[in-house]
Amino acid sequence: MSSFDVVIIGSGPGGYVSAIRCAQLGFKTAIIEKYSTLGGTCLNVGCIPSKALLSSSHHYSEIAHFAEHGIELSGEVKVNLEKMIARKQAVVDQTSGGINYLMDKNKVTVFNGLGSFVDATHVAIAKADGTSETIEGKNIIIATGSKPSSLPFIKIDKERIITSTEALALKEVPKHLVIIGGGVIGIELGQVYLRLGAQVSVVEFMDRIIPGMDSSLSKELTKVLKKQGMKFYTSHKVQSVERAGDVVTVKAENAKGEIITLEGDYSLVSVGRRPYTDGLNADKAGVKISDRGQVEVNDHLQTSVFNIYAIGDVVRGAMLAHKAEEEGTMVAEIIAGQKPHIDYNLIPGVVYTWPEVAAVGQTEEQLKASGVEFKSGSFPFKALGRARASGDLDGFVKILADAKTDEVLGVHMIGARTADLIAEAVTAMEFRASAEDISRMSHAHPTFAEAIKEAALAATDNRALHV
Repeated sequence: MSSFDVVIIGSGPGGYVSAIRCAQLGFKTAIIEKYSTLGGTCLNVGCIPSKALLSSSHHYSEIAHFAEHGIELSGEVKVNLEKMIARKQAVVDQTSGGINYLMDKNKVTVFNGLGSFVDATHVAIAKADGTSETIEGKNIIIATGSKPSSLPFIKIDKERIITSTEALALKEVPKHLVIIGGGVIGIELGQVYLRLGAQVSVVEFMDRIIPGMDSSLSKELTKVLKKQGMKFYTSHKVQSVERAGDVVTVKAENAKGEIITLEGDYSLVSVGRRPYTDGLNADKAGVKISDRGQVEVNDHLQTSVFNIYAIGDVVRGAMLAHKAEEEGTMVAEIIAGQKPHIDYNLIPGVVYTWPEVAAVGQTEEQLKASGVEFKSGSFPFKALGRARASGDLDGFVKILADAKTDEVLGVHMIGARTADLIAEAVTAMEFRASAEDISRMSHAHPTFAEAIKEAALAATDNRALHV
């Protein structure tokens, strides 16, 4: 029987990053992955493929604005969805292959098969060829991730009633895509197919899309997407989803108790994700699972069993790849006797639509609910020289700061390149910067980042210069 210092179950961003850090710290490390490729949901059917399609569809949508830039096209521009999907898969394969390289480089032993607990120090691996193997781990890290959720009355057939996984590999552009759920995944994939020519309708139970983010971001994104042609049915509770041939009928009840009916050729069920512990046999190791299906952990991500840890989507908190990476690194360092920490308030969230949406820290709603006195400063992208030069005028940056100390408590932005710009806000908040600190930092001109400086000026005695 092979024995390791650390055994990691799951090779997503949390698992493989943790494996690398464990190896760097001198531990003999193994990683178990049930599928034939490494990288988990994020690299194979999540973050990476969705961004590839978002990028391809964005290039296509940009063609409509070429004329105003003085670029004249001759001939018809067409979408080759098959080639677009093939490019997406090539990006996925290259990225996943990169993880194989990293495992080899760091001398991490990779096992392919379904990992399940035998007891607190042994994991059985059921392989695709029907054979099995058991390995021993002094420490074990559960990094099994999540799977798409559904509603009890919806039968997902993976053909017309689909999840995000199937939406990444469609053979045709839908005529009418009905999306159930207005969260990040639904809105991103909705914009992909909207750009390619589909009619897209979004049915959301809450009163706004991306409901976990600041309401001002939701309002602005809704306005922009409506302008692009997306339709929204917020405050609607789905009652049924039925398929008859190539037609999917979605019925939903609005706030007045009225039933609306939407017919499409595809329906994307995007109502969140659930922790994935199927087949893990956690009970055999004594690991406790909560009523919500999450592995229960303490502040050190330690389970109810002292040598077993859990990270990423399978534990409490936001289901984000970068959150899983931070947790994977933290657990490796805890096992090594170090004292790392994670400030969960400073883990940013991003929506990769165009305009992009990004945020870190507290929302206005959270600050009001907590009774915290704060001040707010905003700056619109349309007032930026760089935004006018590129034609990316939608959006704004908003900074929330403590009314007394001026410490930045939250930064919320929507606009071009905000997925990258949010890192400046995270850095500033990590060092507990004030709005005035940011306002006195020199920002290159002309850049989108100037919106952050101007928003900080606006939060500092309403001193924005260019609006």
